[in-house]
Amino acid sequence: MDYLTRKWKYWYSYLDVNKDGMISFDDVEECRKKFAELHGLKDDKAKSVKVDIEKWWNKYIFRSGAGKELSEKDFLDILTADYKKDKAKFKKSIEECFTEVFKVIDIDKDRTIDLDEFLYAFRAFGHDDDSILTTVFKSYKATNDKVPMKQLVDSWVQFVCDEDSTKKDVLKEAFEKGM
Repeated sequence: MDYLTRKWKYWYSYLDVNKDGMISFDDVEECRKKFAELHGLKDDKAKSVKVDIEKWWNKYIFRSGAGKELSEKDFLDILTADYKKDKAKFKKSIEECFTEVFKVIDIDKDRTIDLDEFLYAFRAFGHDDDSILTTVFKSYKATNDKVPMKQLVDSWVQFVCDEDSTKKDVLKEAFEKGM
């Protein structure tokens, strides 16, 4: 569990978009505002994406306590309890979580993520080091400069669910480098 807990702490820091030490609705607001701005989304499209992003946060991060604040301890306690209760169900939920978020990120709906979509997604979550992000993107060995959504989802599922510290974990390595 220690290995997973370390990775979950990285995920928590990733979700703390405004870096105030808590995950709250302020992070949701900042994330969806940045995402819409970075993509130049206007009117109905911007509104639709903002609604989808908020739904994702409420369903997968806040869960039943939509919009409440989550401390790192709260976040870790929720993940630990769910993981210990039923690992298979936990993994399925995490797969759904990242499938949903990548559907939002995939603005052109081609089921792949290009470098711009990748960078915009991470910037929306407050991560602006393009050199690290570009290195991470390249580690996926993109075909025609695009990475299949499933490959990205699988890497996040591994990051959040896999206890085997001997396996290469692209995201863990990126977080350790300051992503």
